[in-house]
Amino acid sequence: MDFEKLDVWKKSSAMSVEMYLHLAALKDFGFKDQITRSALSIPSNIAEGMERDSSKERIKFLGYAKGSCGELRTQLYIGMKIGYIDGPFGSSAVQETRQISSMLAGLINRIKNDALI
Repeated sequence: MDFEKLDVWKKSSAMSVEMYLHLAALKDFGFKDQITRSALSIPSNIAEGMERDSSKERIKFLGYAKGSCGELRTQLYIGMKIGYIDGPFGSSAVQETRQISSMLAGLINRIKNDALI
């Protein structure tokens, strides 16, 4: 399956773009670099995993994407608490990470079940 057709890849790519745009003016380059790397890592690992030949490798990279999703959610919470990320954007982004994480879990389970056939 082409990763570009996956809704989870589309959703996480769009979120990564939003994160870059929202934080473009942030002067704390360390924080900005870390949070944008987390956001970029999600669709990147989905793409890398889906380009792999084995189900085991696909699952491994989708697991990395899921982990990056949790990392991003943590950074969003911290960013809101320290005033780098405004509440409405942050709350919406947190909800997006929850949806993406759930979608990744579903995709991982689907691949696991397909591998048993």
